[in-house]
Amino acid sequence: MPEPAAPASPPLTGLRVLDLATLFAGPLAATMLGDFGAEVIKVEHPTRPDPSRGHGPSKDGVGLWWKLLGRNKHTITLDLSKPAGRTTLLRLAATADVVVENFRPGTLEKWDLGWDELSAVNPRLVLTRVTGFGQFGPYARRPGFGTLAEAISGFAAMTGEPDAPPTLPPFGLADSIAALATAYAVMTALAARERTGEGQVVDMAIIEPILTVLGPQPLWYDQLGHVQPRTGNRSQNNAPRNTYRTADGTWVAVSTSAQSVAERVMRLVGRPELIDEPWFATGADRARHADVLDAAVGDWIARHGRADVLAAFEKAEAAVAPVQDVRDVMSDPQYQALDTVTTVDDPELGPLRMQNVLFRLSATPGAIRWAGRPHGADTEEVLTGLGLTPADVKELREEGVV
Repeated sequence: MPEPAAPASPPLTGLRVLDLATLFAGPLAATMLGDFGAEVIKVEHPTRPDPSRGHGPSKDGVGLWWKLLGRNKHTITLDLSKPAGRTTLLRLAATADVVVENFRPGTLEKWDLGWDELSAVNPRLVLTRVTGFGQFGPYARRPGFGTLAEAISGFAAMTGEPDAPPTLPPFGLADSIAALATAYAVMTALAARERTGEGQVVDMAIIEPILTVLGPQPLWYDQLGHVQPRTGNRSQNNAPRNTYRTADGTWVAVSTSAQSVAERVMRLVGRPELIDEPWFATGADRARHADVLDAAVGDWIARHGRADVLAAFEKAEAAVAPVQDVRDVMSDPQYQALDTVTTVDDPELGPLRMQNVLFRLSATPGAIRWAGRPHGADTEEVLTGLGLTPADVKELREEGVV
């Protein structure tokens, strides 16, 4: 019998990424690159670690968010504001393909670590700059966080009930969207490098990707003066579209973006006569009669338990999903089939369950090789790999550089 083929290397094997960023878009982009084989070196300040290590709940003094955000990363410490730290960073940059940073514009330049200096030691480098508002413009030097992007982009203004305040998400939505966009931007710049042989600067403003995912809001306003109001769980584009309470006190979400699905739902809930109404023919017209449609769907769902509702909708090929919290997610059979929440063995905390890599590749899959490591755990290994001696590293420690 022929020998089985050796497993293919992850697609980003051989790519070296320096992660200088904190909270949260830049580091998450670096995590995504590491998940598919990139060697990611997380550079933290010797006495001020990445704040994500202290965000949210911890176990035995170990921050759990960091275990997710820091996975597949080697951790070193380096004070970039000190001359020896600058010199060491330049030595690292000379070996790297990508640098990800999110300091305020001008900070790297203040340390003589801007694009001019970095590209001088490595013309093929991709410098990825992730900030709240971008590298130029009237807001560029303001402190920038995802919450501000969620507000300034229009997301909060259109989120929530009509008679309630604008609503911010209870998690890092804008940062996460920006992380996805940043990983895409890095790969785009690397693809360009294959043709040109030269690196370049990526300028990622967190306020921009979230505006993109909000859809045609600027176009609607430009052409029609239309400003989307807050509509709660309802949509201006189709109905019924809402969350509905079941007889056993749980909730389900129903979507009818397709006309055929809307018709199936009406037949399922015993109101087929509504299909013949002239206004039922388009999603926008149905949305203007959402009270009628919500009453029809809501009354039927309120008389049935969640399991029966889900089974009936599935049989009718109508779109429904349970409203789940994290307890349900952890045991959901579809997530289990996909291994979306997988188990990672960690030397500090033992087995950890966390989100798996973002997508599946049939030939060169990604993997979680380890969870977030302790602060500075790999400093000596990485720096001696650059050619520094143990005595050099000891001297840097004594100077407070690492």
